[in-house]
Amino acid sequence: MKLLLKNTNIINPAQNLNTVADIFIVNGIIQKIGKQIECESDVDVYDLKGKIIAPGFMDMHVHLREPGYEHKETIETGLEAAAQGGFTAVCCMPNTNPPIDEASVVKSILQKAKNVLNGIVDLYPVAAATRGREGKELSPMIELSEAGAIAFSDDGSTIYNAEILRRAFEYSSMLNKVIIQHPEDPELSRNGVINEGVMSTILGLPGIPSIAEEIIIERDTRILEYTNGYYHAAHISTKNSVEQIRNAKKKGLNVTCEVTPHHFTLTEEVLGDYDTNAKMKPPLRTQNDIETLIDGLSDGTIDVIATDHAPHSFDEKEVEFLAAPFGIVGLETAVGLALTYLVNKKFLTIEQLIEKFSVNPRKILNLPVIKIEEGEKANLTIIDINKNWTVDVQKFKSKSKNSPFHNFVLIGKAVGIINNCNVYFSE
Repeated sequence: MKLLLKNTNIINPAQNLNTVADIFIVNGIIQKIGKQIECESDVDVYDLKGKIIAPGFMDMHVHLREPGYEHKETIETGLEAAAQGGFTAVCCMPNTNPPIDEASVVKSILQKAKNVLNGIVDLYPVAAATRGREGKELSPMIELSEAGAIAFSDDGSTIYNAEILRRAFEYSSMLNKVIIQHPEDPELSRNGVINEGVMSTILGLPGIPSIAEEIIIERDTRILEYTNGYYHAAHISTKNSVEQIRNAKKKGLNVTCEVTPHHFTLTEEVLGDYDTNAKMKPPLRTQNDIETLIDGLSDGTIDVIATDHAPHSFDEKEVEFLAAPFGIVGLETAVGLALTYLVNKKFLTIEQLIEKFSVNPRKILNLPVIKIEEGEKANLTIIDINKNWTVDVQKFKSKSKNSPFHNFVLIGKAVGIINNCNVYFSE
């Protein structure tokens, strides 16, 4: 494979790099970066004038559903959706059937990923922190780590037992791998389906109070302070959660967190027509929460933008609101939403956005941070910040189409990726 990327705007905040140049790639390795590179005739040349080349984006919170729920998504369709969305790497969560709590499941997932689009998207399994994700006893964390698990989580369920969480932190410290918590107190959320507040009262639906998220983060960070380890709060959604993470970081704790595009773009008001495609956990909150989440992204309190890509079939979502499952797909809209609602509105610079999508996820997961320089592997995401496009769920590569963003007009899009000696352009 020989590629010449002409007139690219190369941006990598990890290297303080922002320059316009050509990139010459041979067999997946960057051979030369410079102005007006000339090359042989057997080279594929792409003129990317006006496009941004960034270190490959990573989504550290994805549900691929396989094994067990292949009617929603498979490893193949999920990784194709990731490539279409501009991601060269994803982390798949363990709430499968069987759950990812045995080394054999980890190995099977990794093997299947190699055959999708010639392995252009790197897949990193997140293993269950407890056996069966039941919260009663720790999973074989050392064995899972040796098999290839990148982190540990019971996502979809909270690691609720404080003693279990304490031991998980102790193992995370030993293994240098993070515990990813789904912060939700099940006693407080119970049968809630949307944010507890004005809209839950108007719609007559049971609510999930913001404190259900916040009380778990408060408890977890106290336990972390006592034990050490590495803690990552998934999909935070409330004003007070941001403040709690900020305070924990000021104490010097190993705390990080993520936010999803739907939580910094949509409020609970979109549920006025009982759209089940806007039903997720944590629920959509208020405008005040959105503003605080954006502040947290801007000042670095929130480290990562992740999708919590959660596919469900049409039949599963096409039921009454109370019966519908939680979750939306997000891999193919995340970059466009972030560019439109954060960068274009001047809340984040493009460098900050790249940090949230590429640099920080790899730091948290103890993976090498990508460099764009001669001699390095080409692991790149190509962005057209001026691309005007309309979201059409029928064009999604994902097997499921459960998105509240259908027909949204966005400005900015990931249009291609390069990784593992392969090239993929979404258009």
